[in-house]
This record gives sequence, C-alpha cells and structure tokens, in this order.
Amino acid sequence: MANTVVSLFSIVLLCITAAQGRKRLHLNNERLTSYPVINDIDGICKTMVETQGYTCEEHQVTTEDGYILSLQRMPEGRSGEKADKPPVLLQHGIFSDASTWLVNSPDESLGFILADNGYDVWLANVRGTQYSSGHTSLIPNDTAYWDWSWDELASYDLPAFAQYVYNYTGQRIHYAGHSLFVCIFNNKLKFQGTLMALAALSQGQVVNMLRSTALLCPIAHMNQIPSLLTKLAADTFIANDMYWLGIHEFNPNGGGAASKFVEDICNKLNLNCSNLMSLVTGPNCCLNSSRTDISSEPTATKNLIHLSQMIRTGKIVKYDYGDQGQNMQHYGQPVPPLYDMTAIPNEFPLFLSYGGQDFLSDVKDVQVLLNDLKDHNGNKLVVLFKEDYAHLDFVRAVNAKQMIYDPMISFFNVN
Repeated sequence: MANTVVSLFSIVLLCITAAQGRKRLHLNNERLTSYPVINDIDGICKTMVETQGYTCEEHQVTTEDGYILSLQRMPEGRSGEKADKPPVLLQHGIFSDASTWLVNSPDESLGFILADNGYDVWLANVRGTQYSSGHTSLIPNDTAYWDWSWDELASYDLPAFAQYVYNYTGQRIHYAGHSLFVCIFNNKLKFQGTLMALAALSQGQVVNMLRSTALLCPIAHMNQIPSLLTKLAADTFIANDMYWLGIHEFNPNGGGAASKFVEDICNKLNLNCSNLMSLVTGPNCCLNSSRTDISSEPTATKNLIHLSQMIRTGKIVKYDYGDQGQNMQHYGQPVPPLYDMTAIPNEFPLFLSYGGQDFLSDVKDVQVLLNDLKDHNGNKLVVLFKEDYAHLDFVRAVNAKQMIYDPMISFFNVN
C-alpha cells in the first residue's frame, strides 16, 4: 500500500507534462533601472501575440533578490487604438507562463479580450520559467537558484511586477490570477496565480498599487479537495523525498531522471497518465478541444513541498522547514507564520469566481475562504458561482467570455 501511495503522488506531480524541450535564457545582467523594451524573436510577443495581429512589447524587471523576470505588454487591441483604460496584470501559475492567457483564439483568451476592451494588458512570467530564467549572479544550474517556494513569488515577484507596471504607466493596476493550480489543456496540470495575490494582500503588499483583484478558482485553504489522487499525494509528503534526492529544479520537460521516473511509474501501475486531467481537476464542461499545443515550465521542488504542506494541513502558512531551529532562523519562531486572510483590507475590491465541479478549488474550501472574508464590504466583494464549471473551464472554456470574463470586466470598469 505504501508503494502504491508513493506512486500515486509521483504520478500527480510528475505526469503533468509531455517530454518536450524548451530553450532556456540565462542572463547575468546588472539590476535594471530603466524601462527597456526588448526585441526577443523567440518570445511570447513574436510567437503568440503579434501573430494574431496585436501590438506587443517585451519588458524585464529585476526582483530584490536578483531574479530577472519578463513581462509582455499589449498596449492596444486589434483595432490599433491605444488603451484608454487602466493596466491589468495577468498572473499565471506553476508549471506555466504568460501563454496561459493567450492559448485560445483572440475571442476566447482573456489577454486578447482585455486588450480589445481598451485595457493596457501586462502578462507576467515568474522566476524559473523559460522567459524569466535570468539572475544577477546565479544561473539555473546553481542549486541556490531554486531555493524558493511561492512565499518568494508573493514577497518578491508579484511586488516587482506591480511596481514596474505602476511606475511605467503611472496608474494603479487591476490584477487577475487563475487558481493556485493554473491548469493548461493537453493533460498538463499547471500549479498557483490566486495564492500569490491573497498572500501579498494579507501582508499589505502591493495594495496601494492595485485597483482591484480578480481571482478565478481561488485556492487558499486546500485540505478539503475531493481529488483522491491529489489528497493521497500530499498525505505521503513524497516531495520531501525528492528534495532529499537533490532535485532542486523540477522540470519533466527536460528528459532525464524525472521523465524516466514518470514513464516507469506509469508502466509499472499500468496507468495512462494522459487521463488524469478530469480525475484531478474535475469534469470540465466546455473546453476548446482544438487548443492542445502547450508545453510546461520548471518550478522548484521546494515549491511542491510547500504546496504539499498546505494540502496536508489546510493552513495558509509560510514554508515549514520541518525543524524548529531552522524555522526560528527564518521566522524568529518555531513554527512558520500564518497568512491571515482576514487582514486583507475590507474596502479592497475583490472578484471571486469558482465552479461547482472543480476538484481543486472545491466548493467547501472556497466557502472557508469566503468565511475569512465575511466582514468584507458588501459592495467591494463580487462572488460568481458557475455550477457546471470545473477547474480548466475558467481559462479554456469556449464560453468563458460570456460566463466569466464579461462580468469580470464589468467589475473592473467600476473599480
């Protein structure tokens, strides 16, 4: 039984990508102080945005801890008219990048829809992903490069993105993120966008730079998720074993031990890993089945450990080093500090949308989050429930514009 549980967890973590090579960019630039527009012939602008007839700019920003991150900007819609509405920052999740918001057709993808509605659209790519693999002193081959979890994404990456866009445009920003687990089609599970915002807002970060936040499939509390595979995975805490083995970068795309491990586990248990999507995310109702050409991005093994801790405990806390001494060293207390969702300012505009068939952002856990927000100003909290939507539908459904995006844009328009 123990071996089966371990294998199930390995499948949930590892059977999330197809082996597909990706070119990595390794930069060692000095900290950027200007606002560069970069001409990247292989970047998201050239390969995904301009090919659809939209104007696009490539930007870079450096975090306080030295990671060089990329941003794409869509300053106008297909009509060619400059944006006349505030900037919107779109945040992807783990194992993904900004292409999350551009994969469907322009009439179905949130990035294009916002640009066509007059918004100044900014697409973020967090550390460790293909377009944000640079650092001022490290390269991805260094173990220290991967010494982070979503704590650092909330404390460093999100504030860096927000500060850059705020300084560049001179305007406060709307923020939109999907899930803790941003799920991409083609049976690839992508893990984290809403948690970064919730953690940052609860600590008072970026609030003064944001107009509002929209959270699609908001995941904060995670211990009631109905997906048995995911639950068993976290209960075994196998991610600790992977960390012990020295896998500080988790990148199944690159082949090698990780990909072979996936193949061996699937063959041994006679499981078709490509069929895990609905078992983990829920029965999605309305996916665009023609859009399947997405690859996956690396993350840190420490990040997977942190997520496992959250699923096991149901608490929104900083990374637990598993040792009181190390926790004292990092936090000044023997246990990691909590992220207090009730500390989010009651007057801050929030839009939350979730689905009745979602196995990750499940109804029970979302209700716990909504209870955290029970004192939020009634006219500053919009909650949209879609009974037939599962996790992927919020970013891949053919009718997401009508069901989710149009109400979200109406929310943006009044905030």
